[in-house]
Amino acid sequence: MAVYSANQLSGAAAEARALNFLLEHGCEFVSNNLRAKVGEIDLIVRDHNELVFVEVRARASTRFGGAAASVGVTKQLKVRRAAQLYLLRQFGQAAWPACRFDVVAIDANKLNWIKNAF
Repeated sequence: MAVYSANQLSGAAAEARALNFLLEHGCEFVSNNLRAKVGEIDLIVRDHNELVFVEVRARASTRFGGAAASVGVTKQLKVRRAAQLYLLRQFGQAAWPACRFDVVAIDANKLNWIKNAF
């Protein structure tokens, strides 16, 4: 039986909340928790004709910049690399779909969907 830390449980709850929000706003679920050596992607959804790679961040308060500010350059690079690997595996050398990178930031229970975040 797997044992999960409080942080892992909190992260899973935030990702579930973000996914439900995105589905309610017309997105279609593609995948989640994609992990690779180069990085990881929390959620992949389709928003109309775009494939969207979503980073989910949750913070108990907005102190120290809040959830959105915690998605720094290093994290962005890791998500981009993981997305490239996903696209290569799914589409190979064929034409890739239009893509974007969004952030769902949850600060003290307030959810903010930032499209084209990076």
